Amino acid sequence: MFTKLLIANRGEIAVRVIRACRDLGISPVAVYSELDADAFHVELADDAYNIGPGPAFASYLDIASVIEAARRSGAQAVHPGYGFLAENAEFALAVTDAGMAWVGPEASVIAAMGDKTSARRAAAEAGVESVPGTLEPVRQDSEVEAFCNQHGFPIAIKAAAGGGGKGFRVVRSTRDITEAVAGAAREAKAYFSSADVYIERYLERPRHIEVQVLGDASGAILSFPERDCSLQRRHQKLLEESPSPALEDEVRQAIMKAATKVSKQVGYRNAGTCEFLLDRDGKTFYFLEMNTRLQVEHPVTELVCGIDLVTAQILVAAGEPLGFGQDDIALSGHAIECRINAEDPALNFMPAPGVISSYREPGGPGIRVDSGARAGAAVPGAYDPLIAKLIAHGPTRSQAIARLSRAVNEFHIGGIKTTLAWHRLALTDERFLTGDYDTATVEHDMELGAPSLVDSTGGELDGPLVRRFGVEIDGKRFSVVARERSSGDGGLSKRPRPQTGGHVGSHASDVLKAPMQGTIIKLLVAAGDEVKAGEAVCLLEAMKMENSILTHRDGIVGELRVAEGQSVQPGAVIAVIT
Repeated sequence: MFTKLLIANRGEIAVRVIRACRDLGISPVAVYSELDADAFHVELADDAYNIGPGPAFASYLDIASVIEAARRSGAQAVHPGYGFLAENAEFALAVTDAGMAWVGPEASVIAAMGDKTSARRAAAEAGVESVPGTLEPVRQDSEVEAFCNQHGFPIAIKAAAGGGGKGFRVVRSTRDITEAVAGAAREAKAYFSSADVYIERYLERPRHIEVQVLGDASGAILSFPERDCSLQRRHQKLLEESPSPALEDEVRQAIMKAATKVSKQVGYRNAGTCEFLLDRDGKTFYFLEMNTRLQVEHPVTELVCGIDLVTAQILVAAGEPLGFGQDDIALSGHAIECRINAEDPALNFMPAPGVISSYREPGGPGIRVDSGARAGAAVPGAYDPLIAKLIAHGPTRSQAIARLSRAVNEFHIGGIKTTLAWHRLALTDERFLTGDYDTATVEHDMELGAPSLVDSTGGELDGPLVRRFGVEIDGKRFSVVARERSSGDGGLSKRPRPQTGGHVGSHASDVLKAPMQGTIIKLLVAAGDEVKAGEAVCLLEAMKMENSILTHRDGIVGELRVAEGQSVQPGAVIAVIT
């Protein structure tokens, strides 16, 4: 067994791996950027090394810096976590070339399965059907047009080197192809260091089902009961549960078998996840992709199966026996995970970086919190918005929901917008309670602008119009929430659903302002252009996601006050519309 292991990541997953190391008697080593010097994972590790400036490309994505830190620390192994370099074959090879163990599949397997087009080829060779699509990256708009002529609209343009909704666009007409391909490629380059994209048929309203696999040191492939990850926004997961409320056992066994076949086809070793789309008939499923790493949502599998997947990863990398086999993997109860992100649900989950002013985690029976946060911690705009994961486990789905609802209401994160408000709403939504939901439910069916979306600080999500205080009457304590009227209609008007991640400004002003901290990556208009309300003026990158900044009124672009590549703060003037 290793005596020292370096975690090439940050935030809650770094904390999770550090804790697994402690359980195994391994000394954990952290790395950090200049933005993360005071982060929780740095404090928990035995040693920590600065690997560069704040931007991910100069630190967490800098292979040479991470390898040098590992060498200096004397680590015998490197765990990549998820995101950043976790699915980078070059990094995995650099680790092993430096004489250290890589906690993950071999570099050749990452190259084969981490690239989504070659993964589709592997699935085909294993006899597992994929959604119709290209087996090679597309280079020209004409290739996309030809595919659309054959298969029709809509289609999905996806990053070949990664997942998680990064580098993903849906195209519904020919006129949208050029910008969708360019946007997906830019985002894929920013997040995965590769601009390659591929295309496939876009299934309307499927369920997103995934199967955890684990290749052990003997070469055997173990598969675990499924996770349902269908509740998403911008094609990124918000809530996951296991088992799926929609899957019959016959389909469960078939989809687990398919995941095993794909994994065996490439000689998979260590933890990975095969993702599938389940069509609306509840029986037909298609291989989507394979993530050659640990998943964010791995805790739900750990809770329903009673197996520590991070410990298993380390054991496999060290060549140690797991101590369990396929016959030992069985469902026990139900688990649900909420991703608590620094995002504003009322503004289409717009990234909301900032500083956490106060922080209190829930507890009680069946509750688990995986977090790298605490009061006073910064949530930088340079990285993923995930703050913490809240997971509930119970003997039945209804009991798990009850426990999760209790915990979500106990969870407090002050000073920034979070998705806690959305989770409180979702856990009472009839579609979720009955299990009748799909990948489009959040963005198409839920009222994201509802006045009930009150964040954990007690402030209404579109402004400081809510005051919360306690009063005592006849010896009994009451919690009072007072909402100020924001309009002259004498009541709360229903807010329109935001159209995109961009900001719709006040119609009473000529000024269009940045709604968040970020970087202007592309200007879409020029001074003198005529624009319509809701038209995109520029693309602003925040927390590794592109956000379209929309005009708030019809008019002429009288002045542009930003340039491509410029960093902006919240409230900075982007344009003047006259």
